[in-house]
Amino acid sequence: MSAPRLFRIILEVSDLDAAVRFYSALLEAPGRRVSQERHYFECGPVILAIMSPEERGRRARPVPQPVYLATSDLDALHARARELNCLSVEMVHDASAGEIVTRPWGERSFYVVDPDGNGLCFVDEQTVFTGH
Repeated sequence: MSAPRLFRIILEVSDLDAAVRFYSALLEAPGRRVSQERHYFECGPVILAIMSPEERGRRARPVPQPVYLATSDLDALHARARELNCLSVEMVHDASAGEIVTRPWGERSFYVVDPDGNGLCFVDEQTVFTGH
């Protein structure tokens, strides 16, 4: 038996329509609305879902750790993130998280924070480190 596969990650947002506009611009993909409270973006074999729990009477909670996404055009994605003013202002291993940097583990990456506080890290697909 093989290990289960990851197929969906859900990020909670307070305003689904605003989040759809944000993620559509950042990812350069419209995604698709699958219900009144959910919108899906296909990111390879894993769906990045944004969901408004406020439809169920609960406030959105940001994920505790960044979600990591590989991209073939890190520079273009970084430019879009800069335009959206969502580059992280944190530090990662003594380097700016919001700037494209080669991290100590060899990944060339940068971090963003969405309007609801969800963190994302975009990694040059040529430098993805999987521990092997």
